[in-house]
Amino acid sequence: MSYPKIIQGGMGVAISTWQLAQAVSRRGQLGVVSGTGIAIVMIARLMDGDPGGHVRRALAHFPVSQVAERILRAYFIEGGKPAGTGYKRPPMWTLHPSAELEEITVAANFAEVWLAKEGHDNPVGINLLEKVQMPTMASLYGAMLAGVDYVIMGAGIPIQIPGILDRLTTHQPVSYHLDVVGHSGEDLHLHFDPQARFPGLAEAVGTLKRPRFLPIISSVILAQALLKRSTGEINGFVIELPTAGGHNAPPRGQYPLNERGEPIYGEKDAIDLQKIAAFGLPFWLAGGYGHPQMLRQALEAGAQGVQVGTAFAFCEESGMAKAIREQVIQQVREERVDVLTDAKASPTGFPFKVVQLETTIANNDHYAERPRICDVGYLRQLYRDESGSVVFRCAAEPVDTYVKKGGNVEDTEGRKCLCNHLGAAAGFSQVRKDGYAELPLVTAGDDLPAISQFLREGETTYHADDVIDTLLAAL
Repeated sequence: MSYPKIIQGGMGVAISTWQLAQAVSRRGQLGVVSGTGIAIVMIARLMDGDPGGHVRRALAHFPVSQVAERILRAYFIEGGKPAGTGYKRPPMWTLHPSAELEEITVAANFAEVWLAKEGHDNPVGINLLEKVQMPTMASLYGAMLAGVDYVIMGAGIPIQIPGILDRLTTHQPVSYHLDVVGHSGEDLHLHFDPQARFPGLAEAVGTLKRPRFLPIISSVILAQALLKRSTGEINGFVIELPTAGGHNAPPRGQYPLNERGEPIYGEKDAIDLQKIAAFGLPFWLAGGYGHPQMLRQALEAGAQGVQVGTAFAFCEESGMAKAIREQVIQQVREERVDVLTDAKASPTGFPFKVVQLETTIANNDHYAERPRICDVGYLRQLYRDESGSVVFRCAAEPVDTYVKKGGNVEDTEGRKCLCNHLGAAAGFSQVRKDGYAELPLVTAGDDLPAISQFLREGETTYHADDVIDTLLAAL
């Protein structure tokens, strides 16, 4: 079978929008939407008046019309919400999620994939994070209802996904083993039953297509673990280097930090591509591969191609707020852009790439002024308290709250609310009741300066086509 040479990175929250994925897929490459936080994104779009009517158009094709109608009644505001007011938020995920939350998560992922596939027949993928476990089953089901072709997943070891995909093709009940801090053998599951949630849907739509599954890995050991332990078929790998944007896998073992507080990667973190190729599965290379010569090198190393995120994150079709894109591109043109691999920013404990912009939460003064809150909760961790009850905590929540839950105060230092800040980077800044508006946080790979190659003389912006044309021109 034929494979794309370019996979467009699935960047969340709402950076890899349906518009970007559609633009890439129409060119015969693999466009990928981000499913991370897509429920709150869809709500925000509806509350902003659904410019262009895209969400409503997609929901009109959702196979359970009553669900679509409930969502529109609850969240759509003709003409958009008043300026300076906040967005409604769905209930937070728990071990027993509400019907509303499951419905809107399924519908939001359906809508994003449906829009990305609208008007063409080329493959579209969806990207999810293993670290964000609770919405995963509903997200996959929604994407599969829309005919998603690939599922790409990193930020952990997603061994459960292949079996879940297999069962969801026939609308069977599925469950997800949840990580509990300090209790690796804990038998705690979240359950999702499509037929109980959507009676009659299985008969109406029939068997669903099983998408190809590509886990994102950073080592041969991880590839071996996935092949040995996964609950179903793996169809290839994305091999991601620590130069990539967003979350990075930490260096193996105990690792030092440089003078800027960034993790230092060494020989143990190198990836033997010959061993990867020996598995006999297609693979793509990611992290600094947004250059024509890097695509050539990847192909020569036996890869099917490359996954490129940063180059697409700052193009016109990206979901990143226009003002932020323009600010970063200006810094690139002036050769003063700076990307920090922040060892503390993410509540997950994984290193996270942060573009240093004064107007964002990367500014230490802005960070210190922000009242801490956890009101989205995608990155909360499960743990057992002194009574033995399973509860949630997040290292970015108020420090006193985290410590009362048994957390170490040191773990809260420098932690940023990625849920809110990444949403703000896509233009959906939450305004709290006290008037505080969440600031954005921008992530990009170490090769951010290289986006200058896509800018034509005198231009201050570029398109997804420019990225594709530049990368493929050297072949």
